[in-house]
Amino acid sequence: MSGPACCENPPGVSSFDESGEIKQIASLSSYVSGNPDSKIAVLLISDVYGYGAPKLRKIADKVASAGYYAVVPDFFFGDPFIPKTQLQDWIKNHPAMQAVDFAKPVIHALKEKGITKIGAAGFCWGAKVVVELAKDADIQVAALLHPTFVTLDDIKGVKVPVAILGAEFDNISPPEVVKRFEAALQAKPEVDHFVKIYPGVSHGWTVRYRDEDITSGKRAQEAHQDLLDWFSKCLQTAHSAL
Repeated sequence: MSGPACCENPPGVSSFDESGEIKQIASLSSYVSGNPDSKIAVLLISDVYGYGAPKLRKIADKVASAGYYAVVPDFFFGDPFIPKTQLQDWIKNHPAMQAVDFAKPVIHALKEKGITKIGAAGFCWGAKVVVELAKDADIQVAALLHPTFVTLDDIKGVKVPVAILGAEFDNISPPEVVKRFEAALQAKPEVDHFVKIYPGVSHGWTVRYRDEDITSGKRAQEAHQDLLDWFSKCLQTAHSAL
């Protein structure tokens, strides 16, 4: 399911200094940030507004500052959603399942350069890509932030530790759906999980919060820290066990 909430508060012009750069990884333009010699990478898979969204790149820089090699691929090949166009038509041209096939060569290229562990976080549209990668264990840790298109069967098929961050006000992945996801994960004790619903915010808040909205901004920062804590718990532990 997708809808207008997926498009609210489109990204504007960046007001912060990016610390990363654009590189080609497996033929995809990608925003990369962090130490290229790091052995642990984190893929950040965007919502419909694509890899150029300033707040998404800011999250990538946060991830990089925690010691990871952050990678934000352009799965839309320079064609992100543009406001005032038809969302459903755009989605038909950019199905999330197709992006799974684009993601796997990126993962392979990262492993070829010496990366030993890979986590992935998907925002809205990107959450479907991440959950599919988590089913095949192409990644070691997953995080789904206000997911779109993700089903209960998807969650039941996850094979790696997964976090789900949801919003109190979300008609796409509402709290009752997130709680069903949590119940499915509780029935899979072999899969570590973290599920949290953030009060006072709506779908997309982690990457499309309004700067003037103190509540959503505060909750976004909270979610970003929870995301970093999740990766620290799962990726660092997995890495140290090698």
